[in-house]
Amino acid sequence: MKAAETLDRALLDRFPLPDHPEESSKEDRGRLLVVAGSRELPGAALLAGIAALRAGAGKLQIATARSIAVQLGVMIPEARVVGHAETDEGCVDPAEIGSIVALAAQAHAVVIGCGLQTGDSLEALLDALLDCGADMPLVLDAAVLTCLGARADALRAWPGGAVILPHAGEMAGLLDCDREAIEAEPETAARRAAALLGVVSVIKGPFSYIVAPDGRTFQYEGGGVGLATSGSGDTLAGIVGGYCARGADPLTAALWGVYTHGEAGRLLGERVGRVGFLAREILDLIPGIANN
Repeated sequence: MKAAETLDRALLDRFPLPDHPEESSKEDRGRLLVVAGSRELPGAALLAGIAALRAGAGKLQIATARSIAVQLGVMIPEARVVGHAETDEGCVDPAEIGSIVALAAQAHAVVIGCGLQTGDSLEALLDALLDCGADMPLVLDAAVLTCLGARADALRAWPGGAVILPHAGEMAGLLDCDREAIEAEPETAARRAAALLGVVSVIKGPFSYIVAPDGRTFQYEGGGVGLATSGSGDTLAGIVGGYCARGADPLTAALWGVYTHGEAGRLLGERVGRVGFLAREILDLIPGIANN
């Protein structure tokens, strides 16, 4: 087993993002669908969506709870926001699954999970998505992560590849073990998840690890404790999704996403304070980091 490579700006030269000439259009930078948000967590969809646009996605669509769709549309006027019905528990109404999957089938990348409520209908949505026959990268986060173990075969067969973005607690649920075991050996956990699911596995923490399905492993040693704040993970998911929509493969998108997110945290730590900056403050720093 090879040691993890250090993720820094020099390493990223081996994984360039897609180039977009001046004459290119928003169509050339791809359409991203973000399936996110619920009555209790509308901000997750907002952060993920804006982060994707800041990462350069050309067109943004958000599928979210009908109760918050208008507000999100006003907050993100650049997006097409499609509201769906909810169950009493705030989950996706099963009757809406077909329309959400139809949107996904037309996208160049999909982010799903941020701010969603867990339940049978979410698992049914994930099953329908994995069975739809489409071919685009998936970015899987938050509520969907604990559903993935039972869908390992479907994920391994997914042609577009996928990225998972758990923190230690979510990784523990995915691998059915104690959080303490994950925190003690995060690299081992990320390797296990990548091998189990056939995905690019990221585990977030003081040191973040990124593991490709073939076992290549990378370690990012930065960002700072300030990134451990509400909404930070939603922002990371949006960044990775934005890079995927632009045409980056899942590993390239994950590497650039972790680096961009971490460097934004480092800069905010210097400008604002070691702790206390907000996830929304990451958003405006994304283009400058990604384009330097």
